[in-house]
Amino acid sequence: MDKTILTIPGDMPGLSYSLTVLRFAGSDAKAPKAYFQAALHGNELPGVAALHVLIPKLKAAEAEGRLKGAVTIVPFANPIGLNQFQWDDHQGRFFYGSRTNFNRSFALIDRPDPTLLADDADGVSCDRRLKAILQKLSLDADLVLDLHCDNEGPNYLYMPAELWPHSADLAAALDCGAVLTFEGGTDASFDEAAFRPHSNAGNFERRVVATVELKGIHDVGPATAQKDGDGLYRFLVGRGVIADKAVAPVGAFIGKGVPQSYVEMVRAPVGGMAFFHVKPGDVVRAGQLVAELIPVPGDLSAVVPVHARAPGLVLTRVLARAIRVGDDLVKIVGDARSVTAKDGGALES
Repeated sequence: MDKTILTIPGDMPGLSYSLTVLRFAGSDAKAPKAYFQAALHGNELPGVAALHVLIPKLKAAEAEGRLKGAVTIVPFANPIGLNQFQWDDHQGRFFYGSRTNFNRSFALIDRPDPTLLADDADGVSCDRRLKAILQKLSLDADLVLDLHCDNEGPNYLYMPAELWPHSADLAAALDCGAVLTFEGGTDASFDEAAFRPHSNAGNFERRVVATVELKGIHDVGPATAQKDGDGLYRFLVGRGVIADKAVAPVGAFIGKGVPQSYVEMVRAPVGGMAFFHVKPGDVVRAGQLVAELIPVPGDLSAVVPVHARAPGLVLTRVLARAIRVGDDLVKIVGDARSVTAKDGGALES
């Protein structure tokens, strides 16, 4: 394993950030190459926990000559967001300097040419430098996974529609509850930017690019880390990156694979305290009560019920119970285009 620490200059004198990159050398130039990164939103740690389990397995495979394809790992992909706190509350989703989501506004280039990614040159902000570096690190990989997490929910994936369903082995290896595919743009998220340079190349059976949502933000511990780390390892074995006869083949994916436009984003019509009546994994019918919002405690006439508009699977639920008007409450995956669907862009800001 080769460990490199890249320095990203900050936007003021005396400030810099360190980005750790782990590279594992493959023995077969024809084998798929993999790139995994985690914590692009700073404190989303389930992916970091999974990599904590996976990295020793990669070291062993490399030492024993079983690593066929090269693998690059960036355990903490966002040292800028990792260090953003306000009054003891971590704020790793948006860059303080521009209020831009760290997983938006990546460069959309039309071919895998690193010279097209110039945002790591002098004279640009540190967040743009970081994004260009991450894109360059992943540019020649066949398997690109950006490990995130949601509030509460199971493992699930976002990926370009062109890569589904032949990427079902990843969903099965990680025991995903759903796969959401997108067509067109997602506000230049990392997965869109990683796929765009290769979108005209064809031969998509070899390529996997996905945002991997590993359960909820509090699901950080030895059991979940082991399961997810083992799942990533099984996926690499199945794809021929690692040789390991002791690993059983990945089974069939049994979850839902649908366009992300099939997701109903249930939002709060008023602010207040939330009582939830459903949890991730529940199957709801059209019109079913999913939550109650309580703006005036003790006044039953003021309680605002919130219902599902269509039947489907409750995929995620927000952690907060103090809810503002317009806040997301739950995501429900249905079997048809949702009335809440928008044309293009990401599901959430």
